[in-house]
Amino acid sequence: MHELSILLKNDMKPALGVTEPGAIAFSVAKARSYTRGELKRVHVAMNSGMYKNAFTCGIPGSSKVGSMYAAALGYVAGKAELGLQSLEGVTAEDNEKAEALVSHGLVTVSLSGITSRIFIEATVETDEDIAVVTIRDSHTNIVCITVNGEVVEGSADKAESDAGEASADVKTGSISEAISQSVAESHLIHKYTLAELVEYADTVDIDEITFIGEAYVTNLQLLMAGLESGKTTFGPRLMAKNGGKLVSDDEQKTASLMCNGAIEARVIGLDKPAMSITGSGAHGIIATMPLYAAYCVNHYSMEKLLRATALSYLVCTYIKEFSGRLSAFCGCAIAAGSGMACALVYLRGGTVEMMSHTLNNMASSLTGMICDGGNQGCTMKGIAAVDAAYQSVDLAMNGVYIYNEHGINGKTPEDTMHNMGLIASPGMAGTEKTIVEIFEAK
Repeated sequence: MHELSILLKNDMKPALGVTEPGAIAFSVAKARSYTRGELKRVHVAMNSGMYKNAFTCGIPGSSKVGSMYAAALGYVAGKAELGLQSLEGVTAEDNEKAEALVSHGLVTVSLSGITSRIFIEATVETDEDIAVVTIRDSHTNIVCITVNGEVVEGSADKAESDAGEASADVKTGSISEAISQSVAESHLIHKYTLAELVEYADTVDIDEITFIGEAYVTNLQLLMAGLESGKTTFGPRLMAKNGGKLVSDDEQKTASLMCNGAIEARVIGLDKPAMSITGSGAHGIIATMPLYAAYCVNHYSMEKLLRATALSYLVCTYIKEFSGRLSAFCGCAIAAGSGMACALVYLRGGTVEMMSHTLNNMASSLTGMICDGGNQGCTMKGIAAVDAAYQSVDLAMNGVYIYNEHGINGKTPEDTMHNMGLIASPGMAGTEKTIVEIFEAK
């Protein structure tokens, strides 16, 4: 199997609700599994991206929002073996127990530092045991578990170094230093050019990427749950704008409905997973659902859709691995939106040059859109992303684009994607701090 196929297969994961509450619940449930006796406290420390993204997001199976309730439900009902779907099957009784833990002050959360690298440290203390689970870099990547001070999994040195970095203050340095560090930490995908990613999408054995079809099954079920729910508002309005149809002759309106109806269902906490990419359900939705709309309206083949989706995922990943998995910019709109835009060019039979020009248009428009957590606002950001992608593609495929010498665009599409990532990390570290301070002031 091609290494890019393996990368995609390993990265695609179903995530119930917003990814960050799922990760918080998972970490607490994992820590709880190593303890006995009566609970004394649950504490979760996390980096700014985790803290921000979970701050006001909906939780599956609950009317409550935010990280404290995610942690409480993780202790009460979390199933660690289900990973990011650890809160599957939460009951009314579970919610009552979780609310009691919070009201009695047994659950606390804290900000460990301003950084785009994922960091979670979940501590569960009972009258008999203390278990600490440390997660780093991806939402379920456990680097250390300690029980009563003894390491039972992973490395204490790794956990301590991670915690030290996560606790660091925002630091500033020259952009040349940031670029050098970014290149030094280059991800597997960064050895490929955009042209090579397109070549992979064109030539990979289709049997290697049929698993991508699972994303459409998962995300369509989430979309329909949203449209059938009495809690949603954006989805029904977008359907009305689409003539009351799920699929109309208007590709862009169909794309906005399918994409943002699913995003809304996810952020309000409906009990259906999204298929995540780069650790985010919203990234996975934006990278796929507009393409599915194009497939429905224009009757592309399923093979063409799967190949286009592979490209969409890879371009998204290319940008995200420079920006950091969690940062102050909206990777959903910027990274996933750019991947989806390149894939629309691919579906329409466009060239690599047209994709490069499309990336210039996206970089010159959406880059800098903030991420203020997983919340209802993600739906509006998704609407903006779909609009920007469709405009960028139409303009670029007709020879209209922002030239390389302007703004943050680079000499190559790879440079442009790298520069988009740098805007987030280190560029928006101060913005991240400000967003968190606004949250805390609320």
